[in-house]
Amino acid sequence: MRVPLSWLAEYVPLRMPPAEIAHRLTMAGLETTYVPGASAGWDNVVVGEVAQRIAFARVGAKLIDGHTGEPMELSRAVIRGIESAGMVCSPKELGLGDDHEGILVLPDDAQVGRPLAEVMPDDVLEIDVTPNRGDALSVLGVAHEVAALSGDTVSEPSIEYPEGDEAVADAVTVAIDDPSLCSRYTATVLRGVKVGPSPAWLQRRLEAAGQRPISNIVDVTNYVMLEYGQPLHAFDLARVSQAHVIVRPAREGERFQSLDGVEHTLRPPMLLITDPERAV
Repeated sequence: MRVPLSWLAEYVPLRMPPAEIAHRLTMAGLETTYVPGASAGWDNVVVGEVAQRIAFARVGAKLIDGHTGEPMELSRAVIRGIESAGMVCSPKELGLGDDHEGILVLPDDAQVGRPLAEVMPDDVLEIDVTPNRGDALSVLGVAHEVAALSGDTVSEPSIEYPEGDEAVADAVTVAIDDPSLCSRYTATVLRGVKVGPSPAWLQRRLEAAGQRPISNIVDVTNYVMLEYGQPLHAFDLARVSQAHVIVRPAREGERFQSLDGVEHTLRPPMLLITDPERAV
């Protein structure tokens, strides 16, 4: 379990240095390692402004060469007859991802001149969670563990959202064939959703937690899964036959192709989420 410290700090005060938090968690039964992020090397990278807030590297900054992928130290250069004493940075040059085509755009409230490492820290705790500690397989679960060690109180995020007049049961139904294997499975319906990229802050948070951003729909389900330890999945309701979701054991030899294109041969009591026609 990778827990970004910046995310953890939203739920519980971090009054101890990261290395001490890792040590205290380990002594409490959760083997934890403090892993400094890419920001540990951003000594000469600050918030700059062109037409928007960006990451600006001064001479001496240690970056990743966007073309070779190798570490580099920024030096003065003459470009088209003009001396350059710095550069704007892409996510790849900062070690934040593979995107080298565009520059990293920061929030509008990022203070110009402030060190980038203070604006977007990416240090993480890597926790080796044992099978008996499922409560620690979430950022909130780890926040409660830290609060127990420090005596602080966890600030739970709000789970309220605006609801329409349509009853969910009128839009989709859910059936569980074997309650001994799955005791509860719920659904809700969101309408008017436009699929597209997630906000940059959410993408960076997922990457720090070890997830690859895909789209706003997939990313938000992964975000909540990491936040609460509750797996989620989004379906296109128009493609769910009869708007009916069925949770059932797989049939002996039943085949299912996962999102990565791999075909799996299943057997009971493996659980499948299906509609009346096929596994979904």
